[in-house]
Amino acid sequence: MGRSFAEKIDRRDITIGVIGLGYVGLPLVLAFCREGFRVLGFDIDEHKTKQLAAGKSYIKHICSDEICEINRLGRFEATTDYLRMSEADALLICVPTPLTPQREPDLSFVIATAEAIRAGLRKEQLVILESTTYPGTTREVLLPVLESSGLKEGEDFFVAYSPEREDPGNKQFSTTGIPKIVGGCSAESRIRAAHLYAQIVPRVVEVTSADTAEAVKLTENIFRAVNIALVNELKVVFQRMGIDVWEVVDAAKTKPFGYMPFYPGPGLGGHCIPIDPFYLTWKAREYGCSTRFIELAGEINVGMPDYVIRRLMDALNERGKSVKNSRVLVMGVAYKNDVDDLRESPSLVLMEELIRYGAQVSYHDPYVESIKETRSHPALSGMRSVSLNDATLSACDAVLIATAHSEIDYAMVVEHAALVVDTRNAAARAGAPLTKVVKA
Repeated sequence: MGRSFAEKIDRRDITIGVIGLGYVGLPLVLAFCREGFRVLGFDIDEHKTKQLAAGKSYIKHICSDEICEINRLGRFEATTDYLRMSEADALLICVPTPLTPQREPDLSFVIATAEAIRAGLRKEQLVILESTTYPGTTREVLLPVLESSGLKEGEDFFVAYSPEREDPGNKQFSTTGIPKIVGGCSAESRIRAAHLYAQIVPRVVEVTSADTAEAVKLTENIFRAVNIALVNELKVVFQRMGIDVWEVVDAAKTKPFGYMPFYPGPGLGGHCIPIDPFYLTWKAREYGCSTRFIELAGEINVGMPDYVIRRLMDALNERGKSVKNSRVLVMGVAYKNDVDDLRESPSLVLMEELIRYGAQVSYHDPYVESIKETRSHPALSGMRSVSLNDATLSACDAVLIATAHSEIDYAMVVEHAALVVDTRNAAARAGAPLTKVVKA
């Protein structure tokens, strides 16, 4: 590694650009600012950049005081002007990598960002992709766009891949407490990226290539997706047998070796686990490989909302009601507890399906005041969270617990609701009587 670049990092004499100021990019901004670096944040959403300039956070688990602090120190500036990327010595790409409706990789955000960087690419810049993607993306998609500038990777500029490992709302593991995986398109790129990240994380794990680093991230999330699919399938089987899968898992996890607990739910949500397996299955076809195990897990997880709806329908039928015209309150629309993140949330799928069946659907979520526009569920945009009180609960034919936020009093929910369909075992964990509770 060139001594000057390493010395500049050590002296905090470089500017870092973070592209995409969401759940991945904003924590990186905070981490580098706290370590004394100047950071430029880029986002296409002017509302975000204005809020940050005003010292306000738009992510529930990131406190506005943290934004005010980096503003006070004068180390951070947020902008929508992508022409300023040439000011940064290192650019970290944290943009979305969703799926198309055909469940194929959508790299449009990565490509658009690469083209914006190319317009001002200069010698000695380091470009790092953090967005989750399939093996080969950095080398086959990002790199050719950048090299079309006429500059050469490994000599004029440097490209690496370091997958984000964010778990929004996890107080035990934050950005700066999780080891960072780094792979480069060249050895020099890997070394430079590793030295940069070593300033903010306890450990950097260097791997032989960007492809390998991309595969590491997919492996982590496919592992979770497959095991969640397994326990979701067990839930369906055990329910038919009259066995409580949550009791089974809680008992099984007392074994101190050879077992790791995973819990069932209404489907997969978040920015990675519902998407990553399909990235690998798509890429595997290029090599003539079948990923039957992964695809089966995907089918099981994607089918969970339908299973939950069937359980709700059966429970209403037993009470002499049909789902049509029934008033259903969905508890929790965020994809996981205690965050405001709606990405790929199964709650949105459940709500749309219930509406399609003719139910009168409302929701309560202390973290999501209103549902913002999403690509997959535009019909739900603008819906607002209703108050949670005795009258709201009593007016419903059924309450569907889709996300178990810790601040909700589930014993109170069960007390005043006519029927509770619980996909998270929240009522039982709260010690509520289960006579009106159907587990799903």
